This record gives sequence, structure tokens and C-alpha cells, in this order.
Amino acid sequence: MPESRQASGGHGRIFGWIFVSCALIGLAGALFLLNLTRLVPPAGWPALLAGSDDLRSIMARDGLLPRFCVGLLSGGALGLASVVLQQVLRNPLAEPGTLGIFAGAKCAIAAAIIWAPGLLSLGWDLPALAGGIGVAVIVLLFSARSNFAPATVTLVGLIASLSFGAFGTMLVLTHFDALGDLYIWEAGSLIQNGWGPLLALAPKLGLVSLAVLLLLSPLSVMQIDGAERLGVRTSLVRAATLFAAVGLSALVASAVGLISFLGLAGAAIARSAGARRLTTRMIAAPLIAAGLLALTDQALLALTGGIEIPAGIAAMLLSIPLLLWMLQRAPAARSALAMVTVPIRLQVGTGPAFTGLGAALVLSLALAAMLGPGPDGWQFAHGKLLTDLSIWRLPRITAACCAGAMLAMAGSLLQRLTRNEMASPELLGISSGTALMLLVATLFLPGLDRYGTAALSCLACLAILACVLWLGRRSAFAPDHLLLIGAGLGALLASLLSILLVIGDPRILRVIGWLSGSTYSVDAAEARAIALATALALLLPLPLVRWIGLMPLGEPVGRSLGVPIAGARLAILLVVSILTGIATLFVGPLSFVGLMAPHMARLLGTRTALAEIYGSALIGAVLMVLADWVGRTIAFPWQIPAGLIATGLGGAYFIMAAWKR
Repeated sequence: MPESRQASGGHGRIFGWIFVSCALIGLAGALFLLNLTRLVPPAGWPALLAGSDDLRSIMARDGLLPRFCVGLLSGGALGLASVVLQQVLRNPLAEPGTLGIFAGAKCAIAAAIIWAPGLLSLGWDLPALAGGIGVAVIVLLFSARSNFAPATVTLVGLIASLSFGAFGTMLVLTHFDALGDLYIWEAGSLIQNGWGPLLALAPKLGLVSLAVLLLLSPLSVMQIDGAERLGVRTSLVRAATLFAAVGLSALVASAVGLISFLGLAGAAIARSAGARRLTTRMIAAPLIAAGLLALTDQALLALTGGIEIPAGIAAMLLSIPLLLWMLQRAPAARSALAMVTVPIRLQVGTGPAFTGLGAALVLSLALAAMLGPGPDGWQFAHGKLLTDLSIWRLPRITAACCAGAMLAMAGSLLQRLTRNEMASPELLGISSGTALMLLVATLFLPGLDRYGTAALSCLACLAILACVLWLGRRSAFAPDHLLLIGAGLGALLASLLSILLVIGDPRILRVIGWLSGSTYSVDAAEARAIALATALALLLPLPLVRWIGLMPLGEPVGRSLGVPIAGARLAILLVVSILTGIATLFVGPLSFVGLMAPHMARLLGTRTALAEIYGSALIGAVLMVLADWVGRTIAFPWQIPAGLIATGLGGAYFIMAAWKR
């Protein structure tokens, strides 16, 4: 009887993924036939196949048919790439988007369009492949010391993705005329104008997939301890399979754009449907991912009535809830990822440290106010010139300084609340989620003034922060889980932006500039308002100082010392929400200041809760002032948002910190 039940369970698992695959592909095929019938009635199908010159026949033969085939092919390739990445990295959450492969491909294509357009004569494959491989190599190099621990790979991949994504956005903002269409490509559209792209893509994907199949046996053996003694050269197999996975991802990206999380969804559904063995997953995941993408695209065609919404956006929106569900089901054990701060502490007393930070802030403010390029070259402003320039420079310097201080304080409070030193408003998606709500307000509540927007921002921040922490509670706020939740919220924001670009809303340029962390539009009144808000915010931690100091010791210790855990958490969440909500209004959702500043404060030797919080505030202020100054001067007369500069610097800092650890 036990054997009978086991056999029955095994057959159930096999039929599970087969049923799911057939159902998805079957539904996609049915919707395809429905869309085809709308263009050409069944009676006209013979003429369609015979090469009719009727407009509807041409749209069906050279548009709809290759579109359906490209959807199946691209989805299958991304599903296979995700399975390979998850197998070789032993990380069930690995996929091209979370490992930075897509961000590298975007940067490389943007750079090629600007500086080496000749490389694009043969298509976008080569720069996409080079960019994807480059970022993958960086991620692996900086993860090698941890023996490619899943959490470390996830962390480095996400930071690399954010950093290279910021660089790509920087290129788009400074060369919008040349790169404006890159945002539409990034959305992942399957629109086809003939069979040429499909016929060019299919053999390339076929060759790379064949290479993956040839590596199937050593890939399976790699999971056995002591695989080297069995004759498997694990480093060579890992490099070859990763190269193949990057190749699959880059080829799909160059052909149809960036479709993040689809491969992750395909692999997760395949595993849940019973595909446990590697061989089975390498069949099931591509079929399921192919069905998901084709079904999503054909459903959009059937429902939108001619309005083109890229399938990549919809696939991402459908995959994000799946990602959150996966994280909810993940084991409750705490992640192995610890703090990646450089373990060497500077033995500096609190007094000298604060004196040095105060001096650094004064110097950075003076530098930003007085030094900069002009029509006649670099000049040091003083006297009347300084007075004239102060009208333009002081408001943005004030906004950058205050926003940096508030984000740094919020990061310090979050790290103490969650006992997770990778927590920050940026990486947890709190800033991105807040920006998403503000973007909706910009579109649907155009009459809302800055103060109403600030109140909405704080409320949205509180709701999103509570949601993130609720989702992360099962894993004890494990860093890799919280980071992926943040990545999901960031992807949701990117999806909405892409929809606006496709629709062609004229407000999109202003929104993109704001989301990049621009202080361009801050005026004197707004600068005074954020300065007053920051002065009040500096007082918020004082009544909570005892609770803040005891929270990192854990719930049992806190309760025994009289800390009302629920009330303390709510109070800290309110403070973090206010700080993040107001700061996001002025420097956008990404800066890494909330992540960097508390780490740097601890490096300077701060020990008590208040010392760390206020030390972080000073460091955050210095970082954002310098980032704003660099963005204003590095590409003069063009200006690069301070948030993008800070994101690039923050990404480099943490990748180097991970390497040193």
C-alpha cells in the first residue's frame, strides 16, 4: 500500500505540471484563435495561408502569428534561463532580473546607441550579451568569497541591478532624444512586423538551449557533495551554464525587451506542480513560462480593444504577487546573510566623530554653494555673484541636505527595528512604494498641493512599510526576503511608468526626473518647509530613545525590561514613515543614503542609539549635498539628479563592502 500511494503521488506530480503547462498553452492558443478570428474569419484562413494581400490578412500573417510564436519562444527561453540560474547558484529566487543581467543589458545597449552605433548594425544582441555577461561576472566575483551563498548572490545582484539601472536612467535623461524609445523597449513588447526577427531569434536560442542540455549531467552531479572527486570541474560547469543562461536572457531582451520575474514565476509554478528533478524542471518551467507570456499577451490583445499594453509589464504585474507568495511560504529560519559593512571599525570617540562630521557638512555646504562650472569655466563664487547664485543654489542644497538627513535617520531606525543591517527605505521598497502612490496622485489628483502631497506620502509610506514588515515576519525579517519584496515594489513602479510611456502621457518627463532624485524644481518656500520639517524630525527620536535602544535585543528581553513591543513598533513605524515620506518628495525613491549612512556611522564608532541616529543624519546630509553638487557639475551644462549619483556611489560602496567581507 505505501508503494501504491507513493506511485500514485509520483504520477500526480507528473500530471500536475503537465496539466498546468497544457492548460496555459491551451488557453493562450484559444485566445490566439479568438484574436485571429476577429481579424480574419475562419472562411478566409485558406487565403491567409496562400498569401492574400488584404490588409487584415497581412496583419494576421505578419503581425499576430509571429507575435504568438515569439511569445512562446521568449517565455520558454526565460523559463529555462531561470531554472539554470537557480540550479547552479542553489538559489530558488535567482532569475535574470534579480541578478542584474537585464540592467546590464539595458546599460550596454544605451551606451552603444550613444557612443558606438556601429555595433548595432547586426542588431542589439552583442551589446545586450556583453552587458549581461559583465554584470553577471561582477555579481559572481563579489559572491565568490561566500561560496556563492544564495543570500549573498541575491544581495549583490539586487544592488548591482539598482546601480546599473540608475546609470542607464542617467544616460536616458542626458540623451533623451536618442534614448527615449528605450523606455518603451524596456517594457517588453511582443509586437512584430514580420517573420524576420523570429527567424533570426529561433536558431540562436536553439543553439544556446542545446548547450544547456549538453551540460545537464554535470549540472545534476554538481549538487552532490564532493562532485570534484567524481571528475566534475564545478567551476568550469558553473561558468559555462551561467554564460548560457545569460545568453538566453540577453537574446530575449534584445528581441522583445526586459521581462523580469517571468522566468521566476515559471520555475516556481513548475516546482509547486510537482517538477522536482532537474530534468523535469528544465522541461516544465520553459513550457509554463511560455504559456504565461503568450497567454498574457493574447489576453491583453483580446481585452484592450487595440490599445497596446506591453506584455512584459503585465507579466511582471502578475509575477510580483507570486514572488510575495513564495516569500510567505519560505522557511522561517533566519537568512545566513549578515551585515556586509567592512568589519574594520575606526576607533574614533563619539565627540571627535561628531566634530569631524559637522566640519564635513559645513565644508560640503560651502563647496556646493560656492564652487561650480560656468560659461567661462570653473569659478569660486563670492560677493555679488554668490548672492545672485544663491537664489538658485541654496534651495536645492537645502532640500538635498535635509532629505539626506531624514532618509539616513529612517534607515537607522529601520535597521534597529528589524535587527537587519541591510534594511533601508530604498532596498525594502518603501521609497519605491511611496513614489508609486505619489505618481498616482500626480496623475489623478492634479490639484493637490505640496503639503497635501506630503501628507499622502507619509500615509502611503506607513501602509507600505507595514505591508513589507508583515510579509517579512515569517522569515524573521531575513535580508534576502525583504530585499526581494523591495525589488517587487520597485518593479511595480517601473511597470506603471512603462504604461504611462506607452500611453504617451506628456507629464512623464517631469515624473521621471523626480523619480530619479532631482532637486531642480525646489524653490525657496519649499526649502524653508523641508528645513522646518527636518528640524522637527530631529526631535522625534528623543521620546523613543529607550525603546529604540532596547529593540535590537529582541522581544523577550524587551518585554522583560518593560518595553511595550507593539506600541514601540508602531511609534517607530510612524517616525520612519514621516521621515521617508517627506524625503521621497524631494530626492525620489532611490539614493542608498538610508542604507549607507547608518553603516558609516557605526564605522566611526557610534555606540548608543541616539549617537547612531544623529551621526547617520549628519552623514546622510553630507552625502546628498555632495551628490547634488556632483550631479550639477559633472556633465555641465546638463544636470544629473542627485538620487542617481547617490545610487551609483552607494552601489559601489556596498559591492566593495561585500567583497571585503
